[in-house]
Amino acid sequence: MRPVVHVGLRGMLARPMDVSGIVLCAALLVVPRTPGATHQPPPAYTIAFKSFAPNNADIFIADADGTHARPLAPDPALDYDASFSFDGRWIVFTSHRRGQADIYRVRPDGTGLERLTDDPAFDDQGTLSPDGKSLAFVSSRSGQADVWVMDLATHAARAVTSDPAGDFRPAWSPDGRWIAFSSGRSRVRAACPNTTLPGPGPFVTPQYTGVYVVRPNGSRLRRISDSTEVAGTPRWSPDGSRLAFYVGERAQVCRGGLILGTGTTQIVSVDPTSGARDTLTSGDGPKVSPQWLSRTRVGYATREGIAFSDGAPGLAGDFESPAWSPDGRTVVFHRETDRRGDRDRDFQRWPSRDPRFALLRVPDASAFSPEGDRMVYVLTNFAGAVRNGALVLARADGTDRRVIYEGPLTEDMAGPAWSPRGDSILVGVGGFFQRAQFKPGQLMIVRADGSGLKPLMRDSVSVGMPAWSPDGRRVVYRTASGTTRQLYILDVATGERRKLETGSSFDSFPTWSPRGDWIAFTSKRDGDYEIYRIRPDGTGLQRLTHTPGNDAHPSFSPDGEWIAFATARQGFLDEAVQLLLGATFQPYGEIAVMRADGSDAHVVTDNSTEEGAPVWVPRRP
Repeated sequence: MRPVVHVGLRGMLARPMDVSGIVLCAALLVVPRTPGATHQPPPAYTIAFKSFAPNNADIFIADADGTHARPLAPDPALDYDASFSFDGRWIVFTSHRRGQADIYRVRPDGTGLERLTDDPAFDDQGTLSPDGKSLAFVSSRSGQADVWVMDLATHAARAVTSDPAGDFRPAWSPDGRWIAFSSGRSRVRAACPNTTLPGPGPFVTPQYTGVYVVRPNGSRLRRISDSTEVAGTPRWSPDGSRLAFYVGERAQVCRGGLILGTGTTQIVSVDPTSGARDTLTSGDGPKVSPQWLSRTRVGYATREGIAFSDGAPGLAGDFESPAWSPDGRTVVFHRETDRRGDRDRDFQRWPSRDPRFALLRVPDASAFSPEGDRMVYVLTNFAGAVRNGALVLARADGTDRRVIYEGPLTEDMAGPAWSPRGDSILVGVGGFFQRAQFKPGQLMIVRADGSGLKPLMRDSVSVGMPAWSPDGRRVVYRTASGTTRQLYILDVATGERRKLETGSSFDSFPTWSPRGDWIAFTSKRDGDYEIYRIRPDGTGLQRLTHTPGNDAHPSFSPDGEWIAFATARQGFLDEAVQLLLGATFQPYGEIAVMRADGSDAHVVTDNSTEEGAPVWVPRRP
């Protein structure tokens, strides 16, 4: 368990399938056909992207202290966020085993697996009502994370809450009259100062959740936690007289401690009627996911493992989102079961919200050859607090991988770009984003066979994020100096450079249209990050996205009809201070597409893990 706050946009570091000749390995997720869509044509496009989702996670059941853990209904797909029913006869959990995130239930002995929700949207954090007749859960069916309730007999579902800031972690009161939940609806929107977290202030999107209660019909909503603190993961006491949840100082969000998992939260017990409060824990470090084991004893999760409010020993290890049985004898939780790093990760096809666009998860930010038969991607290697970047060349199916360049420690790589002629690859080498001040980036060029790596150009400021013009004669790239980000165009033959006059001092992620008539890019000139396009001569500036939440990292489809991009328009899908899926840093941000003129914008992914850096896979002849 590693609490975090979510920084910026996931894409800003951000599912039969024709993958344009890519041969996918046997470990890929199986995606079922949509009922009634037996004659659905194959996807017209394939989008490759990076995701921070774990390779796999499974539900485990163990003794109350975490010992004797064993898998419960294991599957190659992601399983997470388990909870017991009030009578202890069922365990409810989220699974991607049919493609999208849906909610299932299973007996504690692993039998009787049953799918409870079946919707293309993201369904998660399910909990059964005390009478076992209803399911409360979080869903993005309305375009944001709201608390929903579904009748298990009729499968009729309705939204209980509605707020663009997101509502999470529902918990039924023992009498079934209330649902407690956490929410970002405090309307706090202040960005963190530049000096406290990586990157410029507006790049940081802090989330300040509080604990609320509401009737199952949506009435009598009120806040329980103090408005000056961060709070979440509420659970009711067995008699319904108190709520336990974590609290922390709001200042920690911007100090960065909660990003690194080094901040401190405490577990409190609150009378929801009078507001009387007791603090049940002490000491440094994050503490989340409390649950009452008796009237006076609470179990919870820490970075180290399971702990108890009475000081009883718990087991060290990874116990993500633990939930105890009503009798307190067993605990369910999830943990990663495939810890291969990016270097060894299999390519995966993912479900798509739009069948026209097939989705291919790749290890990291990537580029494909014009013929679509080869790819290159950036690989970041971590060694404790330091890291370095490597450039990996591979076949388009991920086989025959080899590192063609690996930089020294502290040297990153970003934005590979394959030339239109297919003979060379551009990549940024050095420091990028918050690390640019330590080692400015430069543009390097290497032959497509991996030989002849050399600088394309040198500059007194950090440069990176290159994109070729369709004729291969020019390159558009981004410079970074202090808080300024600007776009320049380089004539490859002559070395002549000129500034692309966009009218802003903060532009990034440029990409050239296949016809050469537009350059799309990201800019924060209007408050948050939005996508614009402009003619290469600096005329015709147009804003393409207009929704709250950052939009970034645009990429033109090979035919120039579409732009793929990373977006935060659906908001947070889980608490920012509760890390639930291992190595993901932000539970919001999706891959989206829009027409080249900005129309028909919609998401094609929908989950609580971080996706970004989309690129298009060319169709092979």
